Amino acid sequence: MPIITFWFAKESNRFSKTKAILLTRHDEDQYVIEALRAGIRGYILKNQAATDLVAALQQVCRGQVYLSPGISRVVVDAYLSKSNLPDDPLSPREHEVLQLIAEGKSTKDVASILGVSLKTAESHRSRLMQKLDIHETASLVRYAVRRGLVQP
Repeated sequence: MPIITFWFAKESNRFSKTKAILLTRHDEDQYVIEALRAGIRGYILKNQAATDLVAALQQVCRGQVYLSPGISRVVVDAYLSKSNLPDDPLSPREHEVLQLIAEGKSTKDVASILGVSLKTAESHRSRLMQKLDIHETASLVRYAVRRGLVQP
């Protein structure tokens, strides 16, 4: 899921009257959990948007949380109980680097896209590989696909 979405949700959380509803195609567990952690008050799947949008707006305006019916109950239970939620060891910048690598970008391309030096991009790549204990690009791509950062 785009990192900007979660950045927006976290930033909007700073203002107590702002409530965010996320309209997305992603129904993977990790996206739902990350969105809830980020403060999203409504999570609507695009394939159910026509039927869910009005209900989501009404519930969120009443101070409740709305989740599309397609969201796994197990995810909600895990979030509410604060158990079985694996901590993500990567920083937002490392997520960006990982996503770009998984999309097939070279380290030089990553540096250019992020507006950093080649050395900085190499440092981010090295640090995320060390944190994940992954030592080749193919394994990084597999990790990114499993985490839902890119589609296979």
